[in-house]
Amino acid sequence: MAAAAAEPAASCARSPPPRPPACLLVLGMAGSGKTALVQRLAAHLQQSSRSPPPYLINLDPAVRQLPFPANIDIRDTVKYKEVMKQYGLGPNGGIVTSLNLFATRFDQVMKFIEKRQTASQYVLIDTPGQIEVFTWSASGTIITEALASSFPSVVVYVMDTSRSTSPVTFMSNMLYACSILYKTKLPFIVAMNKTDIIEHRFAVEWMQDFEAFQEALSQESTYASNLTRSMSLVLDEFYGSLKVVGVSAVQGTGLDEFFELVSQAVDEYEREYRPEYERLRKKLEQAQSQQQREQLGRLRRDMAAPPVDVESGSAAELPLGPSGLILTRGMLEEGDEQEEGQDSDTDDIDHEVTEGSREEPAFKNFLQEAKLRYPAARSGH
Repeated sequence: MAAAAAEPAASCARSPPPRPPACLLVLGMAGSGKTALVQRLAAHLQQSSRSPPPYLINLDPAVRQLPFPANIDIRDTVKYKEVMKQYGLGPNGGIVTSLNLFATRFDQVMKFIEKRQTASQYVLIDTPGQIEVFTWSASGTIITEALASSFPSVVVYVMDTSRSTSPVTFMSNMLYACSILYKTKLPFIVAMNKTDIIEHRFAVEWMQDFEAFQEALSQESTYASNLTRSMSLVLDEFYGSLKVVGVSAVQGTGLDEFFELVSQAVDEYEREYRPEYERLRKKLEQAQSQQQREQLGRLRRDMAAPPVDVESGSAAELPLGPSGLILTRGMLEEGDEQEEGQDSDTDDIDHEVTEGSREEPAFKNFLQEAKLRYPAARSGH
């Protein structure tokens, strides 16, 4: 009986820890339907009895209305129009600057995701429609690498199938997908959206059958078609390892196959990408540790130097070494009590999160401080 009772306890002890949520970075050209796809994916997961509700993050500061309730919304933190006004920027510049401001506090977003590890299996992240703003900006790289260093991360490239029926346009989309793949260095899925308008089979055939794509190109004789014909040979190997699925954000078709590819991509991340990110993290920690040792060495040398007598200006005859200096900062008078639990400058977000509600702003006064600094910098020129 005792052995039988001990067996379930042992099995519970051997149960693996919960798997961290998979972060899906949804990228796509303006009008490709990526925000509508995020909404459909969220609804699909909420209706599924096998998966808990996803954690939703919006990184588009210029969007007017969201069709889904975002748990974290960049618009609650950074006011896009105020950024344009204060810095004298255009639309794209305003989006880049807003992302830069938000990226300075992205560590708090990471803390929120960590708290929801057991409550959400997926984190869906909607990005700006100006895809180049996110993929090629410093803030986009910071956000992507921060997510990939802690959670299984997958890039979902949403492609407008109805606008890719031309071989030249199709090749342009594939070249862009290839560039994003090499830029992010993460598992990659191409979601061919709007299959309710036109099936994506023609695109899959062009990717799998080189002769079929060349035949489609033979109907055009422009310079772009000739360039596309030569580039198709280069992308042939790229197609072989590319995960492709046809979906419809309107009808909700193809989502089961989509999440099957996501599961494969997460396994690919754990197998091929996580070791690399862990190696980079250890390398960074070693570099930081080396820097800390150098700083500690300089501090010890400074403490070992004889203190200077203020009145005579010469070195005082006091014992050398750390015992000759006393650090009085933070010391308490007798009877005083140290203040604990003081709020830090990053504790300005309400950490109590409810289902379907947005997070409080990540930093309340950050933009106001930037407004104050900007006129001073401008007047100095």
